[in-house]
Amino acid sequence: MTSQQQPFERIFIPLDTPDLERALEIASSLKGLVGGVKIGKEFFTALGPEGVARVTELGMPLFADLKFHDIPNTVAGAVRSAVHLKPSILNIHAQGGRAMMIAACEAAAEEAAKIGVAVPLILGVTVLTSLDDQDLNDIGVSDNTLDHVKRLAALAQECGLDGVVCSAAEIEALRKICGAEFKLLTPGIRPSWAAAGDQKRIVTPGEAIKRGADYLVIGRPIYGADDPAEAARKIAAEIDEALG
Repeated sequence: MTSQQQPFERIFIPLDTPDLERALEIASSLKGLVGGVKIGKEFFTALGPEGVARVTELGMPLFADLKFHDIPNTVAGAVRSAVHLKPSILNIHAQGGRAMMIAACEAAAEEAAKIGVAVPLILGVTVLTSLDDQDLNDIGVSDNTLDHVKRLAALAQECGLDGVVCSAAEIEALRKICGAEFKLLTPGIRPSWAAAGDQKRIVTPGEAIKRGADYLVIGRPIYGADDPAEAARKIAAEIDEALG
């Protein structure tokens, strides 16, 4: 995150739909009001690289939320292919281990240089927000969730990753161990004026930024609003205020 970036550039809007026209409608209506778009497995499985190309034709930064996790050679190959999508951000699972994370970083740098595009930020997914201490215990992890997240984030940084995807509850702890330059991308953010839905504990954009988040993934509070453009502007203003 550079000082030249505008507050709205910290916002990524998810296009979690297999409907290309709906995705294009959301993205085009918010161009210049959010920092970029996020495509995940639902979009990519249904629409593939061709669908991604249609979205990126709009000229918005892309977060390829594909969460690669496999043996090092396979992930390296997947990363090389993903670099051709020209993402600004690409993620992998930190639980894939040291060799896999190093292979991913090396593949991204090599392929980007080969085809003449910018190297994407490589972020590690530590522990999915759907998992808790009991879930980790079920798969043989004795650490509590926060300690396991901290361990994986430190390993990701050691392996050369640019940052991690983390919950808002983990931001401050990771800032302390990983420093100011390590990128933290946080999903599940909801402004105080948006409907809470099924969320029991709301973390607002301003709170997340104050804690130290670099990028926020915000979906329904923007594209589900009566006026999505105005909702995006309100969130950008809240981020601006939080930045002081």
